[in-house]
Amino acid sequence: MNKINLIPANEFCSSHNIEISFIDSLHDAGMIEITTIKETEYIKESQLYELEKIVHLYYELDINLEGIDTVFHLLQRINDMQDEIILLKNRLRLYESLEY
Repeated sequence: MNKINLIPANEFCSSHNIEISFIDSLHDAGMIEITTIKETEYIKESQLYELEKIVHLYYELDINLEGIDTVFHLLQRINDMQDEIILLKNRLRLYESLEY
């Protein structure tokens, strides 16, 4: 795996003033992926945005991991529904344009 796209977990934790055990808890809960190379844990760069949202929800809004998992699940369902609405609107426009 390309180490350029990986962020050391301990650097992320120190920059956000959180414990590495929190990252391990997220990994154990299946909320993030951790890659271990030579006994160093890394976080994929593509996960940083979601991980920062999780840190915000957990530490600043005091939402537990189960609550955060539920929030993310509901947000994913909302995004899926919005995508479906856009698809249906496009189909409707197609049929409306055929009527004229």
